[in-house]
This record gives sequence, C-alpha cells and structure tokens, in this order.
Amino acid sequence: MQVISLALAAETPGRMSEAFNIEAETKSLFTALLDAADTVGKNKVIIEDQDRQPITYKDFILRTFVLSRLFDRVLKREKRIGLMLPTSVGGALSFFALHAHGRTPVMINFTSGLANVKSACLTAKVKTVITARRFVEQAKLQELVEAMGHFVRIIYLDDLRKTVSVTDKLYGLRASTLPRLHAHHAKPSDIGVILFTSGSFGTPRGVVLTHANLVLNVAQIKTHIDLKPEWVCFNPMPIFHSLGLTGGVIMPLLRGLRSFQYPSPLHVKQIPGLLKETKASLIFSTDTFLNQYARNSEPDDFASLEFVVCGAEKVREETHKLFKERYGGLKVLEGYGVTETSPVLAVNYPHDNRHGTVGHALPGMQLRLEIIEGIPEGGRLHVKGPNVMAGYIDLENPDRIEAPHDGWHDTGDIVSLDKDGFITILGRAKRFAKIAGEMVSLTAVERIADEVWPDNRHAVVALRDDKKGERLVLITDHPTPDLDRLSDWAKTHGTPAIAIPKKLVKVEAIPVLGSGKTDYVTLQKLAEVMVEAA
Repeated sequence: MQVISLALAAETPGRMSEAFNIEAETKSLFTALLDAADTVGKNKVIIEDQDRQPITYKDFILRTFVLSRLFDRVLKREKRIGLMLPTSVGGALSFFALHAHGRTPVMINFTSGLANVKSACLTAKVKTVITARRFVEQAKLQELVEAMGHFVRIIYLDDLRKTVSVTDKLYGLRASTLPRLHAHHAKPSDIGVILFTSGSFGTPRGVVLTHANLVLNVAQIKTHIDLKPEWVCFNPMPIFHSLGLTGGVIMPLLRGLRSFQYPSPLHVKQIPGLLKETKASLIFSTDTFLNQYARNSEPDDFASLEFVVCGAEKVREETHKLFKERYGGLKVLEGYGVTETSPVLAVNYPHDNRHGTVGHALPGMQLRLEIIEGIPEGGRLHVKGPNVMAGYIDLENPDRIEAPHDGWHDTGDIVSLDKDGFITILGRAKRFAKIAGEMVSLTAVERIADEVWPDNRHAVVALRDDKKGERLVLITDHPTPDLDRLSDWAKTHGTPAIAIPKKLVKVEAIPVLGSGKTDYVTLQKLAEVMVEAA
C-alpha cells in the first residue's frame, strides 16, 4: 500500500483545545453516567421527550434501576437484547437499564425491512426484542412485529411497566442511592452496543462498539467543540443510527446537556416549532431533513440555536445559502462519521466553519491515505483511534469479532486533506465508475446536478456498458430535467464530457433510508429496470 499522507489530529487550529486525556476518560457507560450526575448535580433536569415529563439525573438513574429489575424477570440469563424503540426517554432508559445489570443492547433498524431485521437478530444472536405497543401502532409496524414473532420473542415496554411493584420501586430507590454498589461493573473493553451499518450500498453489517469506544468518542467531541452545560440538545435522529445514539442520547447524558428526544426526523412541519418551544441550542440532522425544516419554519423558529450539526450526507451549498439568507448566518457545521468510529470522526468548528469540508479530525485520530489507481486527487481514508470499533460480526460466524487490522479501519471513502488538516470527501471508493478507462466520481457528478438544479435532489448510479465498461444514469426529482443543461454547465466549467450522464430517470422523490441517507440499493435497482425498459 502506498501512503501519500499521514496526519494526527491534536490541537484545534485557531485555539488551544483542552487536553484529551484518554486514560482519565476510559470507563464504562454506566460509570460515565454516574460521574456526570455527580459532576453536574443529580437534581439537574437532563432529558425529556414529546410526553413533556422532563426528568433529572436522580430520576433517570432511579428509573433505570427499576427497569433493569423488570428486565431481569423476563430476560433471565439472556445477554444480548434487541431494542426497537423510538428516540425517546423510554429508549434512553432502556439502553442504560440493560447496561445497569450487564446486558448488551442491539439496536434494531425497523426501517430496514424484514429481511435485514431478521439478519441482524441472527447475526447478533438476539432471542428477545424489546419494543412498545404505542410505538408499533404509531409507526405502523404491526406487520413487521408479527413477522418478527416467528424468530424472536417480542416484549412490550408498556406491558412491563404495568407490572412494577412496591418492591421494585424500593429496589430502585435503594440502588439509585448507592448506584456504584448495585450496578454491573463492566470493563471499558466490554461490548457497549451492537449497531448495524445503514445499508446504503448493500446488506447492513454488524458493528461491535465497546464502552470505551462510545465514552471516548463523546470525550473527543467535547474536546473538539466547547459544549456548554446550559445548552439544550434536540435529537430527532433514530437511536438505531449511530449519530442519533452517540450524539443525540449518550453525549448529552455524559456531558450534562439537557436533551429533547423526538421520535422521527420526518416530521418536518412539527420540528421547527419545537426547536423554538424547547429553546434548543443545537440539533443533529442530515442535509435532507435540515433543508425541509428550513422550508417549513417561521423566521424565529431557529433563533435559540447556536449551530446545527449535519452528518450522514453532504451538506449542499443550497442549504448553507438558505440558512445564511433566512437565519442571519446560523452555522451549519458539516461533520463526518461512520458507524465503525462510534460514529464521529471529524467535524467543523463553530469558529472555523469551512464549507465544502467535513472539518478537522477529532483529537486522538490518526489518518492515512492510500493512493487509488486512476483517481488523481486524495486517497482512500484509513483511520485509527480510541473510537474505532472492536470489529465486525457477520451471519456466517456470529461468535467471531473481526477486528480492524492493526487497529486501522478502512472507511472506503476517497478524501483529500488541506494544509490545516481539514478533510474534503471526494466520494466513496465504490462510487467511482470506470468509463472508457477513466475513473469518474459519482458524487462529483451529483454535485454538477446540484449546481444546475439546486432546489432539487439528485442521485447518480453506474450501469454496465458493453462498449465503455460503465455508463452513468442521473436520477432526479426535477420535473423537467434536461441533460443538455448538464452538458452546457460542464463545457462552461471545464468538466470532461465523460462525467455527464447519458441516461435520465425522473422520480417523485429520491428514496432515503431511516437515517436520512440516500438509498442507493433501491436506486440501482430502479435504474436497471427503467433503463432496460426504455
């Protein structure tokens, strides 16, 4: 492997960051939660959701122990437990209740389809999935849950809560008074959660993250960006998604920020008003959802926000422009992460927000770029750091954790680094097409469509071509697209004609996954059917 760059993220350009002390921060999730409560104060209101019943650290820890006792009765000796719950107080409590008595949460992506849900349960050796009746009804998951009943046991949180006895409450009170005595003493190297990759380009993979991975990623974020304890974090991202879990749930709890948990990022008309109502200071989102929030908001809905953190997909220039014009330059901080890095790998700074980049790598991260033949700029990014996963698990060998070689994770992304260490994503390695012997970035082609039609969404896929190897297909929700417009733009800006799609597919909407990422698997199949039928 030919390495073209080596960088270690240390100090923040423009200011001295606080020291990132790995040894001091390495601990279990539950210990980190208790440490945060001691530091901030057990009576601080720390979390609430749409039920509008905010609770303090003291209440959160008490309820966690009560719930862990209820779990003991029904789970017996089971250790890996599926959680299929919305972003909510109940979801957060269930996650930490499993940890309180030494169990491992396995986050189930209920938007991924029955086949992927079954694969996840078999891969993680899950026998029981915890969900909630109200959630199943509201999300219309009855058919999915019924089908899941053939391969896992379903337990409803609502039913469990009805069985709470006086003895359970007394146990919760006693345990929360002496929590370090009653909680399971997990090692930082123990499994903290099993998540599954988004499946944007294929079958989701099981990712094993340790307690240390999650706790240290939170510490890295705090070192990178100065998070104020008086801030309110608004989290609409699903907790089966690594950003929604680590950034939206774990980070506020471990760093003393009050959070508001909201069950779906799809409620684009309700969320802007709730940001104003909850006096939110920051929100985690994707470009797709953020753009829609802005278009459905009133002028003062975002007034309390310090900044917005966007990940999972590129933030379009049109989104930056929208916020600059409508909201007085409210900062949209683009970041970058993958499930395998717990997930945050890099993010822009509030004081040094460089559009077009995903910011600077977090403290403690090492970056290595590998030259890819045919791609003249940048290289394939490999990363190493305390937040890099323990490894993958797969269906064929669920008991074996496939650890990254020498601790280095291959992200599969082609990136470039500037002189200050800011990262620009050029595309996925698998999202390069080879046309007549030349490598073409599908992501770069999508950006051309974004320039020509900035108010619409576009995706580009490659199909096999007998003459040139591959050919590009543009899929767009623009009502009257014309490939000649792209060709004209290319000529004006010196873009080679090879980068212009030769086929066009119009859709009502570009399909996205539950995480907000573009669903390229569905788009690839759609393009194959539509182009062959044409």
